[in-house]
Amino acid sequence: MNKLTVRGNGFLMNGEPFTVAAGAMHYFRVPRAYWRDRLLKLKACGFNTVETYTAWNLHEPKEGTFDFSDNLDLGAYLDLIAELGMCAIVRPGPYICSEWEFGGFPWWLLKYDNMHLRCADDLYLQKVDAYFSRLIPIIAQRQADCGGPVIMVQVENEYGSYGNDSIYIRRLADMLSSYGITCLLFTSDGPNDTMLSGGTVPEILAACNFGSKAAANFKTFRKFRKEGPLFCAEYWNGWFDHWGEKHHTRDAEDAAKGLAEILDQGASVSVYMAHGGTNFGWMNGANDYEEYQPTVNSYDDDAPINEYGKPTEKYYKMQAVLRERGFIADTALPASVSPVSYGVIPLTETADLLDNLSVLSEDRIFVTPQPMEKLDQGYGYICYKTIIKGPKDKDVLNFTPHDRAWVFLNGKYIGCVYRNDKKSKISFDVPREGAEFTILVENMGRTNYGPSLADRKGIVGGVRLGQQYLYHWHHYTLPLDNVSNVPFVKENKPKYTKRPQLLKGSLIIDGEPRDTFVKMNGFKKGVIFINGKMLSRYWEEGPQKTAYLPACFLNEGENSVIVLETEGYKAAEAEFTETPDIG
Repeated sequence: MNKLTVRGNGFLMNGEPFTVAAGAMHYFRVPRAYWRDRLLKLKACGFNTVETYTAWNLHEPKEGTFDFSDNLDLGAYLDLIAELGMCAIVRPGPYICSEWEFGGFPWWLLKYDNMHLRCADDLYLQKVDAYFSRLIPIIAQRQADCGGPVIMVQVENEYGSYGNDSIYIRRLADMLSSYGITCLLFTSDGPNDTMLSGGTVPEILAACNFGSKAAANFKTFRKFRKEGPLFCAEYWNGWFDHWGEKHHTRDAEDAAKGLAEILDQGASVSVYMAHGGTNFGWMNGANDYEEYQPTVNSYDDDAPINEYGKPTEKYYKMQAVLRERGFIADTALPASVSPVSYGVIPLTETADLLDNLSVLSEDRIFVTPQPMEKLDQGYGYICYKTIIKGPKDKDVLNFTPHDRAWVFLNGKYIGCVYRNDKKSKISFDVPREGAEFTILVENMGRTNYGPSLADRKGIVGGVRLGQQYLYHWHHYTLPLDNVSNVPFVKENKPKYTKRPQLLKGSLIIDGEPRDTFVKMNGFKKGVIFINGKMLSRYWEEGPQKTAYLPACFLNEGENSVIVLETEGYKAAEAEFTETPDIG
């Protein structure tokens, strides 16, 4: 049993002084087939502990429907950590931030108009309790008290960046205890007065998160905690990317120096991220302050172990820092398997998305446009249609899309509106006989950090042409979780039609599949489906230009490749390359 306790300003493990040297790796961002390989690489680096969040939106995708199977088998993940002789820190939220869709919250919380998130709102806490009643026993059964690896559990997550409801923090802590958590509880916050005063309560161990200046940040921390262990629960050794930004990197030597500074303060640490993995499918989040900033699918994070499992220069620099301070692993570093190129495949079958709305969705009519959540839709796209009476002189279209919208008049594309384009305007006139008016909206990821957390998707509010509101809308939800019924048409050389288009091809693999990367050369914006499942978004804005495709997502023989392109392409083909390009 590895029981972690507190004495004075330090931790004890089974009564002996102990420093937590953790690496963050989230089970839901890494294919289960690769868990062991990546965990062994963490151990070989010198980490003695693995830290993970849990993702409520994956475990309860629809209210009352729970999933702890396959890649979401948290129990199996913790058991593997124990088998490998490592400890575990679990951060169950319910809010996790983590650049993850809606900060880990399930989309269906937004169906409740009167619910207030991240506070002692009774309705919200009822939903949290229903989730915790299924999740927390899995963790509790694997605590050190029960012979398992779990030595610490976090209460909420960086709460001082959002609120200061101490009653809420205490109610969450009581909830964790009621479901069997007996190990150390802790909170973590950024290292400034507002965050540390808002997110901590005196009776719960506190930690702080930062990426540099350990001595100064711990000095700030000591203003709030005169004694107790120093613990950097997130050492930001890299950073994530938003679409349209440059790829973030940090010098390996500098990152290793920052780690050394923390340890030399006598502090414990969790390196965030040690292995980032991928925001597969629709699971990227977004920031929203001055403007909306969606995160890319890659969560490489410039981590010591890169997105596809290869140790980087930063890995070896950090390994040296850990070894110099006595963190010596008894595990050999597993060999990394190199990705391969499968070449270019043609996409020779096409289908017009708007022509197939009735195949992909049912038509529901509401007087005013409704957001996705009101129609029981979590992710993907949503299409709105109405008839505009004519004649109307040319006037300006006004509406708020969350997040990107393509506008069509009588089936003809007339413009695109992005949530951040405050000055972009679409103007048009309507003939005497009237016109069919269509808006297709993409959910590009719900806000995970910032004050605008309740980020509903689709059209938010009404739609006006000039001063006149438009009513009686047909709604088509497009989660695109099954496109098997779409009637694709064979074409030798498909051309872009200025309408959203599905393109289909086959990747034939001879022998056992290997990791690869999908690159949509000459394509502008869309999503990629492999064997029926959404793999990744792509956008010519960058910085991410390739999508990581693990071997375990592929089959020997034929693999279905479907792309939804919304803004245009040069040649209808997809490349499968051995070389990643995340900027």
